[in-house]
Amino acid sequence: MNHLGGLKKPFLFIISYDLSSYEVLPLDQLPDNINYSIDNLNSNNITKEKLKIDPIKYSEYLNRFNHLQQEIKEGNSYLINLTTQTKIQTTICIKDIYNLANARYKLQYKDKFVCFSPEQFCKIKDNKIFTYPMKGTIDANIPNANQKILEDQKELAEHTMVVDLLRNDISIKAKNVKVDKFRFIQKIDAGEKQLLQVSSEISGDLENNWQEKVGDIICSMLPAGSITGTPKRKTIEIIKNIEGYDRGYFTGVFGVFDGNSLDSAVMIRFIEKQENGNLVYKSGGGITCDSDPKKEYQEMIDKVYIP
Repeated sequence: MNHLGGLKKPFLFIISYDLSSYEVLPLDQLPDNINYSIDNLNSNNITKEKLKIDPIKYSEYLNRFNHLQQEIKEGNSYLINLTTQTKIQTTICIKDIYNLANARYKLQYKDKFVCFSPEQFCKIKDNKIFTYPMKGTIDANIPNANQKILEDQKELAEHTMVVDLLRNDISIKAKNVKVDKFRFIQKIDAGEKQLLQVSSEISGDLENNWQEKVGDIICSMLPAGSITGTPKRKTIEIIKNIEGYDRGYFTGVFGVFDGNSLDSAVMIRFIEKQENGNLVYKSGGGITCDSDPKKEYQEMIDKVYIP
């Protein structure tokens, strides 16, 4: 990434959650079986594909939830992003899902996975870096949903912790870091329903030659704070012990450097084809000491959809 950035040669990058797997591909050499769309929401797309889902049992989720609560009580973490795998069935293939989905950020990686993410990771333009942590979800059809999500103290605490974490992450490579917008609402098309999600904007200043260090800048912020927790390193250890599966590319990041600027997304809303050919949908949410396990379980299910 540093090499191509220094040459100002456009490229696509795809980095797994734990940085163990990655692709860095010049755009003029992109294979036909990798497709992407960056910040390109098509509001005219109204075709919907319903998924048949088979989530983990609530008792199994509750067991993991209780383990996390014990870790929080012992002071090992304050916020932990718990994710699970949901078995799904659909009548269409990975490529068709990519073509059908309507999201700001989309990626189809061969016949292995597809994601349609509403969450921008970071943007770099005119020597400034911006990141947009997204934390807090509510069904838009709930009466006064906007007011309820913003006044919910658990959601406020969770979001504040993530903003503080991302502010620290940006500060590793940027100067004059500040929170430009705190807790604004975005409406997300979630298949048969709509969700409200809460985001913030954080910015900082980069050196004029940031393109030569673009790989260092991105990797210094990974894994993303919104899908791990705080404190980050200890929380990553807890996640590995509790979740019981390999996230792989799920909750990693992908993006495009166009030669002058960069835009990227966190790989959430994620469907993966397993070796046996079955499909799983990976989703989750943030857990704090104030979390209600039934609400968190329902949020995990609500995030299983094709927009």
